[in-house]
Amino acid sequence: MINRYLTINDAKEDSVFLFGARQTGKTTLLLQLFPENKFYDLLENDTFERFRRNPSLLRQELMTLKDGDIVIIDEIQLIPELLNEVHWLIVRKNLHFILSGSSARKLKRKGVNTLGGRALLNILYPLTSNEVPDFDLIRAINHGMIPSHYLSSAAMIQKKLQAYISVYLKEEIKAEALVRNLNTFNRFLEVAALTNGEMVNYNNIAQDCGIDAKTVKEYFAILEETLMGFMVPAFEKTVKRRLNQAPRFYFFDVALPNYLLKRTNLQPGSEDFGHSFEHLMIQEIRAFLGYNNYENALTFWHTYSGYEVDAVLCGGKTAIEFKSSKEVQSKHLKGLKAFKEEHPEARLIIVSLDKSQRIFNDVEVLPAEIFLKKLWNKEII
Repeated sequence: MINRYLTINDAKEDSVFLFGARQTGKTTLLLQLFPENKFYDLLENDTFERFRRNPSLLRQELMTLKDGDIVIIDEIQLIPELLNEVHWLIVRKNLHFILSGSSARKLKRKGVNTLGGRALLNILYPLTSNEVPDFDLIRAINHGMIPSHYLSSAAMIQKKLQAYISVYLKEEIKAEALVRNLNTFNRFLEVAALTNGEMVNYNNIAQDCGIDAKTVKEYFAILEETLMGFMVPAFEKTVKRRLNQAPRFYFFDVALPNYLLKRTNLQPGSEDFGHSFEHLMIQEIRAFLGYNNYENALTFWHTYSGYEVDAVLCGGKTAIEFKSSKEVQSKHLKGLKAFKEEHPEARLIIVSLDKSQRIFNDVEVLPAEIFLKKLWNKEII
C-alpha cells in the first residue's frame, strides 16, 4: 500500500473540498484515512439517483450525527444541489464534510452554493517520488505518476492512457457539452501537448487549430477547471532585462503529453526525454508547494534576449534549471548566471543526471534523485 503525503487533517476542525484529477486516488485515500465515517459515493447509481431526485434526504439521514462528526461525499460535482444541504448541516449541526471531486467547473457555475468560504481547499496530486517505495525516475517519465499508471506494466501503459483520454473526452467534455466540436478540441489537445512546458501563444495555437484565440483561451480554461492542466506564471520582477510575461502550460501529469505526441520508451539522451524530465520535476515541485501551502510560489523567468530559468521559487529566493544531461557543463549555466546578475541573493540549482552532487561556478549541481529527496525534506525551500 502506498501512503500518501496528504493527510486531510483540516477535516478535524473544518469542512474541506478535496479536488484532484481523475484516478489520482481520492477515493482510495479517503477510505484509508476515514474508514469508519459516513461515506456517500455519487458514482454509485443508487446513491446518485436517490439524491438527484431528493437532495433533502441528505439532511434527513445525517440529523442523528454528533457535533463535529465527519461526513464524506465523493464526486460532489455530480449533484451540486447537495451543497445547499451541506451548508445547512455545517451551520446548524456543526458537521464537518469532506467534499471530493475531479472537476471544479460545475461548482463554479452561477447559482451553485460554494459554502461561503466555510470549506477549506485541499488538492490531491498524482503520486510523488517520496510516496513511492524504490522510486524509478525512468518509469515515472514514461508511465507518469497517476497511481494505476505508474504501477502498470510497459505493455499496458499505452492502453491505459488511451482509455484515460477517452473517458475524459466522453464524460467531461462531451457529456457536459463544454465544446461545440469535439474533433476541434481533440486537435487542440494535440497542439497543447506540442507546446507543453512552453510559453503560451494563443494566436499561434489558434492558427494551428483553425479556431480563434478566444476559443483557445476557453479551451485552456476547460483544461484547468477539469484539473487536466495548469499554468505557471512568469516571474515579473524586472531589474534590467525586459521579461516575457506569457505563462507556461503543463498537463497535470507527464504521461499525457507523452501519449498525445506518441512518445514511448523515453531514455536519457533524447530531446523528448529532456522535455519530459523537466515536466516531471515541475510536477513534483508543484505538488510539494501545494501540499505545504506555498501559494503562488512557482514561476519561471524568460527574457526577451533569450535567457531563461525553468523554475523560480518564492519570489526569486531560489532559481532552478533542469537539464537531462549526464554531466552539467558551463553552457548549461547561462540562464542561472543571468538571473544571478539581477538577483544576487538567489540560490542557484541545476538538476541533472549527474552521478554526484557538486558545486560548479557557484551553482549547486544536484542529481535528480538527490534533488527530489532534498525537496521533500524541505531543504530546497
